[in-house]
Amino acid sequence: MTLIAQLQQCLGADQVLTSPEAQAPYLKDWRGRYQGRAQAVVLPTTTQAVADVVRFCMSAGVPIVPQGGNTGLCGGATPDASGEAVVVAMTQLNRIRSIDATNFSITAEAGVTLDQLKAAAESVDRLYPLTLGAGHLTTLGGTLATNAGGLQVLRYGMTRDLCLGLEVVLPDGTVWSKLSGLRKDNTGYDLKQLFIGAEGTLGLITAATMKLYPLPAARALIWLNLPDVSSAVDRHALAQTVFAGAQTASELISATTLSLVRQHLPEALLPTAVGAWPEAWALMMEVSAHDADFLQALLCAWQRACATAGVNAGYIATAPDAQAQLWAIRKGLAESQKREGLAIKHDVGLPISRIPQFIDEASAALQKRFPGIRIVAFGHIGDGNLHFNLSYADPVKNVGLIAQSAEANAVVYEVVGRLDGSIAAEHGIGQLKPTWLAQHAPAGSMALMRQLKATLDPQGLMNPGKVLV
Repeated sequence: MTLIAQLQQCLGADQVLTSPEAQAPYLKDWRGRYQGRAQAVVLPTTTQAVADVVRFCMSAGVPIVPQGGNTGLCGGATPDASGEAVVVAMTQLNRIRSIDATNFSITAEAGVTLDQLKAAAESVDRLYPLTLGAGHLTTLGGTLATNAGGLQVLRYGMTRDLCLGLEVVLPDGTVWSKLSGLRKDNTGYDLKQLFIGAEGTLGLITAATMKLYPLPAARALIWLNLPDVSSAVDRHALAQTVFAGAQTASELISATTLSLVRQHLPEALLPTAVGAWPEAWALMMEVSAHDADFLQALLCAWQRACATAGVNAGYIATAPDAQAQLWAIRKGLAESQKREGLAIKHDVGLPISRIPQFIDEASAALQKRFPGIRIVAFGHIGDGNLHFNLSYADPVKNVGLIAQSAEANAVVYEVVGRLDGSIAAEHGIGQLKPTWLAQHAPAGSMALMRQLKATLDPQGLMNPGKVLV
């Protein structure tokens, strides 16, 4: 029996896509940068079905490419051009298995979207905090596979920090399950951490138990127009001192980035009270509390601290409509760049104190090598995660720039390395950065990762070409 026949018999013919038309949405990444081929796209609905698919593929020596919402930016869920792989789409593995409101935990399958996860948590008066711009598409499994960050890392941490337990199909087709709601468990190695951020190269995540939090009763957004990045770093440090654990987000946005939002998303508007769009940089900070009076006290403390420091406290949005306007701008950054066209994207991590130095030095080096280059910079300044994207406004000239991605990356990553940063902060490695990872990883890291890969996946069939080269 052929592999396709085995898959059809196991899953049902309608869950095994073989025609080019049916496969098409699964073969291209969200940005449209990577295009692959597959001998089949399968849509399992149970963990056992995933295990069967893995076992069949391993027996046949066929590569497996796992895929969630297909919103990744590094091509980690896109097959190569050989047409040999089977894409395992997790979107129909989409059940909420249980919610323990008292334990502040939820267990859900890998294909559940972030929006669905949030809605389920809110149904029991709880918060699932991970927030991404494409929450209606992004899946739990995808965020775990890439250790996604998002907009509220400052208070709640990365996906890794939110995970209490996992269910994983291993490369031999066995299922390892430890869907525990325990906060403390020192019974040996913390095995779940092997699979978080591994992008499906060590096993396929099929379900997870995640932390929940109390729903905030009140939120406020602070918007500041600032002359330079150093001012933003200083203002963030002041906010951290005043708000402490109540600050959920701290977002840095360049005026160049906002100009693309204004061009491509004209419905995204600043609240009238903000006044003008920034000429250089904007800083947007969110504060939340479980009591409205406490939040007001924090905001008063912020205004006093700013007055003492002799700086502007900024526009403070407490009305839901005004907050929605500001968040629409921030969440529209990725979409506006997509509409603008291809860019060389960088997702880097830096010590917060070194972000101004990085922007100055990387920008100067890039302008010297690529005169007139447009730098679209924004990110989560609160956790040192900067998105540093490069393009030309001229589409024709931009095509030439994209062809020089390796040279531009080398310039950026040299500065990142010199400032003790990371070449991947929240979007993973995928097929975009394996070579760069091998060059910039700390001594001994690549050997250890390759040893783990060889031990768990000796055939090298789990999402090949991703993370490791």
